Amino acid sequence: MRFIHTADWQIGMKAVRVGEVGARVREARLLAINKVVEIARNHSVEFVLIAGDTFEDNAVDRILIQRVVDLLSRFEIPVYVIPGNHDPLLPGSVWEHPAWKAAANVHVIREEKPLEIPGGVLYACPVKRKHSVVDPTSWIASAEGSPGIRIAVAHGTVEGIQSEEPDYPIPRDAVLRTGLDYLALGHWHSTALYPDGSGVTRMAYSGTLETTKFGERDSGNVLIVDIPTKEQPPEIKSIHSGGLIWEQGEEDIRLTGDLKRVREHIETIENEELTLINLSFKGLLSADDSDEITRIREIIASRFLYGHMDISRLRPSPADESWVANLPVGIIRETGERLQQLADPAFTGERPENASPQVASRALLELYAIAVEGLK
Repeated sequence: MRFIHTADWQIGMKAVRVGEVGARVREARLLAINKVVEIARNHSVEFVLIAGDTFEDNAVDRILIQRVVDLLSRFEIPVYVIPGNHDPLLPGSVWEHPAWKAAANVHVIREEKPLEIPGGVLYACPVKRKHSVVDPTSWIASAEGSPGIRIAVAHGTVEGIQSEEPDYPIPRDAVLRTGLDYLALGHWHSTALYPDGSGVTRMAYSGTLETTKFGERDSGNVLIVDIPTKEQPPEIKSIHSGGLIWEQGEEDIRLTGDLKRVREHIETIENEELTLINLSFKGLLSADDSDEITRIREIIASRFLYGHMDISRLRPSPADESWVANLPVGIIRETGERLQQLADPAFTGERPENASPQVASRALLELYAIAVEGLK
C-alpha cells in the first residue's frame, strides 16, 4: 500500500496579513495541488488521503469549490477526503456542491464506517462540527489478527500539543489502542511524526501543502506513506510541495556594519518573485548606518513578492543617550520628545492617527541622523 497523506489545504484563506499580494498567495495554494498530482504520478501512489480542512471555511465561493474538484479529478486515482473543523459536514457546507458527485475518483467520506480501499481498509473520521472534546478515533475498534492493512484518517489535536481549547483530542496511544498500521492526521500545519515506544512511526501530521504564514515550522509538505505488508512498519517520506518561500528574521543590531550584513544577505536571496520576507529589527542604530535602513526597505519593497520591515524596536545609538535633550530648545526638541513617546509600543497616551510605533520610530531615526549630521 502506497499513498499520499496531505491535509489543511485551507483553500480560500484570506491571507490579509500580506496585503495586496493575498490573491497571489491564495492562487499558490491551488497551484500546489498540481504539484501534488505530479508527486503522486512520480511515486506511483495508489490513492490520496486528505485529512480535513480542504477549504478555509464553508463560505468559500462556489466557483472555487468547482475548481478544487476539477483539480482533484486530475489525480486519476482514488482521493479520499474528510471534512475538517474549518469545513465541517453541516447543512449548506461545501460538501453539498453538486461537483462532488461528478468526480468519479473523489470520495467525500461522510460516515464513520470502515471502507475498503486498495490493499486494505480505511477508517475515516469526518468532522461534523467546529469544535468537540470527543476523540474522533474513539469509534475504531481494535481488530488484532484481521487480514489486510488498516489505516485511518482523522482531524484533531494530538495529546500534548498546546491548544487554547480541547479540539478533537487524539490520544498518543490511538494507534496502539486501535491496532492501526497508520493514522493520517490533519489540523496542525507543520509536518510532525509520532514514533511509538519502539521507535516505529505509525501516526503523523502531514502539515499543510503550502505554507500559510510567517513562522510556520516545516510546512508546505506532503507525506508519501509506503506500507509493504501488514507486518512491516510504514516507510514515510516528506516531500516539499509548496511553491512560496516565507523568509522571516529578527535582527539584533548592535555594531556599525550589522545592517550592511543584513542587506548583503537579502541581496543573495534567489527566487524573489516567490519570496515573502518579513524583517524585524531591534537594538541600537548608529548614524553611519541610517542609510542602510533606507536601502533595505527599497530592496524588499521592489524585489520580492511581499516585503515588510518592522523598526519599531530600533533606537538611535548616540554616545550620550540624552541626545534629544541636546536638541535646540523649541519645536525641534519637543518633536524629538514626542517621537520618543510614540515610538514606544507600550505608550498608552493619546496617539495621532497613523502615528504607529513603526512610523514614529522611522521619524525618530531620521531626526537623529539630521541631529548627528549637524554636529559634524
